Amino acid sequence: MSASQDQEIRPGRRAVVAAAGAASVAAVLTACGSQKDSGRSGTAKPADDGTDGGGALARTADIPKGGGKIFADRGVVVTQPETGEFKAFSSKCTHQGCAVSSVSDGTINCPCHGSKFDISTGEVAAGPAGRPLPAKSITVKDGSITLTS
Repeated sequence: MSASQDQEIRPGRRAVVAAAGAASVAAVLTACGSQKDSGRSGTAKPADDGTDGGGALARTADIPKGGGKIFADRGVVVTQPETGEFKAFSSKCTHQGCAVSSVSDGTINCPCHGSKFDISTGEVAAGPAGRPLPAKSITVKDGSITLTS
């Protein structure tokens, strides 16, 4: 094969760099958006639009005081900042839409870029998120917590 034919087969430096960059972006997007729901609040889960799927979310006894529980299939995180006080927020981080993965030490935590949100208000406790988690409407009755429309 001649030298001129060999140059036609090999990709240029720009093509190689562009392909590597595209592969990196795809890997990051896959990591942020395709983690499977394991049913535990300590594992990243896909975010949901938070629409009411019907039925109770949990018993009040299931939500720890000073903590919370993530319901990925319903797109909501329920917290209990103080005894008997229950709050609900979207489980979708306002930074880039990743699903929050845990509730600990008074914050709702996003695994993608480290944003943290206050369990009482949903306000940003640590960035890069710039907006609070949207509040969700819940009803607490007879020890049961239900997501309302």
